[in-house]
Amino acid sequence: MNVDGSADTANHGLAGVRAAIAAACRDAGRDPTAVTLVAISKTFAVAQIEPVIAAGQRVFGENRVQEAKAKWPPLLSAHAGIALHLVGPLQSNKAREAVNLFAAIHSLDRQSLCAALAKEVARLGRCPQLFVEVNTGAEPQKAGVLPQAADAFLRACRDVYDLPVAGLMCIPPLAEPPAQHFALAAKIAARNGLKFLSMGMSADFALAIRFGATHVRVGTAIFGQRPKAAP
Repeated sequence: MNVDGSADTANHGLAGVRAAIAAACRDAGRDPTAVTLVAISKTFAVAQIEPVIAAGQRVFGENRVQEAKAKWPPLLSAHAGIALHLVGPLQSNKAREAVNLFAAIHSLDRQSLCAALAKEVARLGRCPQLFVEVNTGAEPQKAGVLPQAADAFLRACRDVYDLPVAGLMCIPPLAEPPAQHFALAAKIAARNGLKFLSMGMSADFALAIRFGATHVRVGTAIFGQRPKAAP
């Protein structure tokens, strides 16, 4: 699929993803309305996002606070009902901006960030939906709480910082089959009474739905290939 920013491209990609989600839910015996499609718009320009909004999508994911601040305010003013999700890492010093801008944060992964978010939640009187990121593959280069530390971290979120965690997020290692990682995240969520699971991207969201994903993060299958970074 070419990235040309056209309405036809947006409609084709979005419709295909929605149909695949519905089929995966049907195969898993789940209600498709229980799965939220987060359209990952990071690195895509406003002109490429607008056709996706026009096609009816209302939940979008961004990787960086600064990028979201730069491009989303006019879109939020022009279109009702849009919810922004932060799916990338969050620096503690960006907590205030994140709480102000995002409806959900998928990358809660350390106690210093818990403290920063708790301070801003109390100050602003609003709390985004929070997902704890679990590093299911224990990859040293990747953020996230290790699986064996997840239960204690979730208790600290609740008991120490009074943060109402809604679910877990995971990104399986590229070199491993994702099923075991989705199953592990689902197991941790279940034993901690968490309702939501943010897992599955363009290549594997149908499988993630089989394992209970409630939020799937899809960019390429909707928008096409991402623009190459400048050298």
